[in-house]
Amino acid sequence: MTKADIINEVAKETGMEKVAVQRVIQEFMGSVKDSLAKGKNVYLRGFGSFVIKKRAKKTARNISKNTTLIIPAHNIPAFKPAKVFMSKVKGGRK
Repeated sequence: MTKADIINEVAKETGMEKVAVQRVIQEFMGSVKDSLAKGKNVYLRGFGSFVIKKRAKKTARNISKNTTLIIPAHNIPAFKPAKVFMSKVKGGRK
């Protein structure tokens, strides 16, 4: 499912105009990105959490050149689904 598919589905289910739904979805995604960029996690009860995971500094190898390089510590965004979300995906409670 793409963002356009989500916009169409929400517009159909709510009766809202697609332009309004698109703006809401864009703002939602922007808010999530901004919060994560500031180091704040986003918790959506019953859906899941967008969190920042910290990756430690590590040494990697470039096999073709037979050299090593240092990958510095960095943060990456991650999504952790809620138990209700996981249950529905696994085919449990609906």
